[in-house]
Amino acid sequence: MGNHLFDLVAARMPAGDAPFALLDDGRRYSYADMVAVSARFANALVALGVEPGDRVAVQVEKSIEALMLYLGAVRAGAIFLPLNTAYTPAEIEYFLGDAEPAVFVCDPAKAQAMKPYAEKAGARLETLGIWRSHEVSAGTLADKGLAAATAFADVDRGPDDLAAILYTSGTTGRSKGAMLSHDNLASNALALVDYWRFTRDDVLLHALPIFHTHGLFVATNTVLFAGASMILLPKFDPDQVFAHLPQATCMMGVPTFYVRLLQDQRLTPASTAHMRLFVSGSAPLLAETHREWRERTGHAILERYGMTETNMNTSNPYDGERVAGTVGFPLPGVAARVTEPESGRPLGAGEIGMIEVKGPNVFKGYWRNPEKTAAEFRADGFFITGDLGRIDPAGYVHIVGRGKDLIITGGYNVYPKEVEAEIDEMAGVIESAVIGCPHPDFGEGVTAVVVVKPGATITAASIASTLEQRLARFKLPKQVFIVDDLPRNTMGKVQKNLLREQYKDIYARAMKAGE
Repeated sequence: MGNHLFDLVAARMPAGDAPFALLDDGRRYSYADMVAVSARFANALVALGVEPGDRVAVQVEKSIEALMLYLGAVRAGAIFLPLNTAYTPAEIEYFLGDAEPAVFVCDPAKAQAMKPYAEKAGARLETLGIWRSHEVSAGTLADKGLAAATAFADVDRGPDDLAAILYTSGTTGRSKGAMLSHDNLASNALALVDYWRFTRDDVLLHALPIFHTHGLFVATNTVLFAGASMILLPKFDPDQVFAHLPQATCMMGVPTFYVRLLQDQRLTPASTAHMRLFVSGSAPLLAETHREWRERTGHAILERYGMTETNMNTSNPYDGERVAGTVGFPLPGVAARVTEPESGRPLGAGEIGMIEVKGPNVFKGYWRNPEKTAAEFRADGFFITGDLGRIDPAGYVHIVGRGKDLIITGGYNVYPKEVEAEIDEMAGVIESAVIGCPHPDFGEGVTAVVVVKPGATITAASIASTLEQRLARFKLPKQVFIVDDLPRNTMGKVQKNLLREQYKDIYARAMKAGE
């Protein structure tokens, strides 16, 4: 049967001496190195007792070795389970208890703190750090890998066997493990290689974390399936980006990357003239950022839309107009529709409703949670994304917001994105987040939290006054707050759940103060 995902990588691989990864410490990984080192990790995992279908949980810093561990786990028939490096030991306890991995790999510096939780979950604890030199150990698993053979007979895994479990961000309760099969990952990588025109000549500037679908699957798998190469940076740093940009042809980033690069005088048409593609995802890209980037560089950022549960669903076109504020068209093989949230009734062009998708990219369900899985799929197989949006007459998909972010005030529906778009257009505004907070009279009160540019004269009162001329009365924020910044997760998404918690009592306090 073969190993579905890695067989496809091997079949599309260039010559062994072709570059796979260029590292910030000067090392160069060839495709032959990729095969050999991933084999070492596969052998090490099997020697630890890992069997097909076992989970390998990993919370380590970004490194080429961490990527090789991912491939080694796939080749060993295991299920790779990357965990956010920001998670605390107490949070890790939940994930280990839920996934029950055979092996848990953590940073050497965290081993002592993590040991009780690994033991409680019945997991073998191993460590993997950043490689510095042959004289210094990079962790117990690194040592086992160095001692292992560079040949490995890949474990048989079919298209529907699980390759990974990614836990959702958990903004509405406990995180859920999205089960991703070999073909979920392979089909999406193949679609992106074709749609984004990746070839063996491409060099991707990789500054994303690798515990998330964006950096691990979209970036890495696309490079592998194209036989291309990458410049692997430990993290996003403008100095590092500009230092390596001349050797790159493509970059994938989150909106924060582009906002920060726009603040740098080194961003010019000349410094980006050789680039073929800039891709943005993981959080909404402001239309203003899209426009400013085009004005500064001559490049139109390609925005796309994906989820932990589905990898990539839609993309603005490679050829054709990349429309600011949209996430483009469904990828080949993916079907998308907008429905009435409760009934699932399909809606017409331009109508706002729930975005649903179906295709080979869509996950197999939530780990050990059949009830939640059943609740998130329609009878005809469409996955209910939880995102509100619309499809315009030209076919472009527009994301309006998360379903949980919908504000119902006085019986009227208010879509935060509509209010945010008006605020973000105002001179002096950097960005905004509109939330619903409990209101004694209206159920929820529309509330705007706004970040303004340093020195701007715009005020909460002037924002409210301007909106009065542009929006229906029921959509107007009942309060506007000016703040220094908005809370974000590691992928740059604004955490509206934290804002709702912070401002949950504002109207109750206001009413009480007015008594």
